[in-house]
Amino acid sequence: MPSHLFADRPAPQPPERGVVESLITRTRRLRGDVDAVRRDAVADEHDTRRRWQRALCDLAVHQLDDLGAHLGQLKNGLPGDGTESATVAAADPDDASGSLLNRVGSAEWNLLTDEVTWSPELYEIFGRSPGKGPMTLDELPSVMVPEDQSLLQTLVTECLVDGKPIDSEFRIVRPDRRVRTLHMMGEPVLDSDGCTASMWAVLRDVSDLRSSRRAVLESGDTLRRRERSARTEQRMVAELQEVVLPSWRGSLHSPQSRPGTLDLAGHYLPPTGGGLVGGDWFDALKLPDGNTLLTVGDLTGHGVTAASTMAMLLGAVRGMAVAGVQPGALMGHLNQLLDTADRPALGSAVCCRYRAETRTLVWAQAGHPAPLLFRDGTGRALTPLDGVLLGATSGAAYEQAEIQLLPGDLLVLHTGRLTDRTGVDRLLALGPRLTGARDAQGCVRTIVEEFGETGREDDACVLVARIGPAR
Repeated sequence: MPSHLFADRPAPQPPERGVVESLITRTRRLRGDVDAVRRDAVADEHDTRRRWQRALCDLAVHQLDDLGAHLGQLKNGLPGDGTESATVAAADPDDASGSLLNRVGSAEWNLLTDEVTWSPELYEIFGRSPGKGPMTLDELPSVMVPEDQSLLQTLVTECLVDGKPIDSEFRIVRPDRRVRTLHMMGEPVLDSDGCTASMWAVLRDVSDLRSSRRAVLESGDTLRRRERSARTEQRMVAELQEVVLPSWRGSLHSPQSRPGTLDLAGHYLPPTGGGLVGGDWFDALKLPDGNTLLTVGDLTGHGVTAASTMAMLLGAVRGMAVAGVQPGALMGHLNQLLDTADRPALGSAVCCRYRAETRTLVWAQAGHPAPLLFRDGTGRALTPLDGVLLGATSGAAYEQAEIQLLPGDLLVLHTGRLTDRTGVDRLLALGPRLTGARDAQGCVRTIVEEFGETGREDDACVLVARIGPAR
């Protein structure tokens, strides 16, 4: 727009065409790069961060489109000055209509002659037929949404009376009932006596730009709310685990007054990289009959629901073990508990009862990795037993087995998520280091160091029990 405060002052000369063409080329390249990033940021209604990234890319593309349109107009000069028709170098290759130029139009309202001049693009913006002619300043409010009419009247009055430039936005309703947001920049043009002779304005359709900005803000707000909610949920889950899981969490040394007693250590590995906590557990409990309960398991799902279900299940395990229920029958009761729960869930578990006097282990499993037995530097998994996932089917029966252990034997119970990527073989390969460790806590430390505290999407548990030496 040739903006001149005084009608007798020559308008500044536009930059040379070569400079503008260079800017257009750079804008086109940048637009293509941003569009490539936008295509990679696939929108997913369930992925708030992806939606936010896509919205930012859309906003950048709209801004670059507008920049390309402005540079194209600058390159070709004023409409009707004899130069070639404008070409938008940075236009979307999928947009063959040239609609980018139609987003920007200009107008002049001459106060002395009542003559009004609109550029062809302005008719496109307003959806108005050129045959009806341009609209006067008094007619403009009639196509605006009611809430914005007084704003425009105030802006025009201040521009014509007080000489204030216009830089604001308002909404119009086109004949096709579409509401569009326009950005208007206008200035008064003064005659040689300093009186307002006319008003120039450039109007730009910024509807798509504002829509993209709203999408960015809304996606960002949603992302922040979800992150706050996730942090709160993680805090609640952590507090619940502190209450439910064994208070010792590290090493629990049983009295060594009798042969065959256990040296126990366990560890909970939380997910890394912001992953949600699941329903994994481990537990070791001295029972009234002198036996020791050893159990490890996990539930499907994450967050508060999984953690609360885990707390219910672990409480049931402890209660039934104290009542003397054997591992096989105990698994059947847990299966029934999950099968009839209000919130259906699936779980896996291994449950053992150990008697120190005879060094015998009675155990059962439900869709869970079998315990690992390490002896003389070599490890192996116990022969798997029949037992489907907890909650998978009604009335399931679970096989039970008994094994005789030797002084110095080492048992490792773990959740499948500990080795789901690397396999149990890597854990078994630690045999020499585990059997050579000073105590159960040293074994757990070796396992944690090997499998790492980072790079894991889900939580995991490990429980180590070392059989004390004979007299």
